[in-house]
Amino acid sequence: MSQRRACQALRIDRSTVRYTAIRPDDATLREAMKAVAAERRRFGYRRIHVMLDRQGIVMNQKKLRRLYREEKLQVRKRGGRNGALGTRRPMLVPDCANSRRSLDFVSDTFTDGRRFRVLAVVDDYTRDCLSLIADTSLSGLRVVRELDTIMRWRGRPAMIVSDNGTELTPMAVLRWCQQTGAESHYITPGKPMQNAFVESFRPRGRKCFERNVHRRVRSCVRPVCAAHT
Repeated sequence: MSQRRACQALRIDRSTVRYTAIRPDDATLREAMKAVAAERRRFGYRRIHVMLDRQGIVMNQKKLRRLYREEKLQVRKRGGRNGALGTRRPMLVPDCANSRRSLDFVSDTFTDGRRFRVLAVVDDYTRDCLSLIADTSLSGLRVVRELDTIMRWRGRPAMIVSDNGTELTPMAVLRWCQQTGAESHYITPGKPMQNAFVESFRPRGRKCFERNVHRRVRSCVRPVCAAHT
C-alpha cells in the first residue's frame, strides 16, 4: 500500500507522517553548563540555572534538567550535611571597605541544654563586626534579611565569603547575591584559614560564652559585643 492510501485510510496528513523534529544545537549551552558544574561541584541543576541566568543565558529549567542528566552531572548524595564546594580561584586581598565580607557561626548552649548559634558578619578590610545575630535557628532566609539590613546602612559588598554550612549555601543566599550583584565565594571544606578574618573572631566569642551563663537569646550577644569592641 502506498503512503498516500495509508494516510487516507488512517485520516492523517502526509506532512505529519513525514515530519522530522529538528532540535537546535545545544553545544554552547552544554559547555556553559559543564563549566559552571566544574567550578561549583556541589551545585545541582537549579543552582546552575541561576548561575547561567546571571551570565545572560536564558534557558527553560526543564530543558536544563534534561541536558544536565544527559551530561551525567548529577551530584551524588552523601551522608551528613550537603554543601556547595567553593571555587578554586584564590581570593584577593581586600583593598577597600565593602570589597569583601565574611560570614561565620559560633555555637553554644543555654543553661537548660538548648543549643543556640550566633551569626557574625565581618568586613575583611576594616575588620569591623557589622552584625551579631543570635537565635536557636538561623535559616538562609534569616541570613538574607540580615544581609539586607547591613546593606541599607553600609552599602553593597563586592564579595561574600563563607564556609559550606547549610545556612550559607541555600538558594535564598544565592538569589540574594544574584539580585545585589555580590559575588559568592565558598571556602574549601576543611580549610578555615581561607576565611581567616572572621575565623579569628570565633575564639574570642567562644571565650565570652564560656565566661557567661546564658538563659535566653537576648543575653547571648551582649558580652560578645563588649569583648569585640
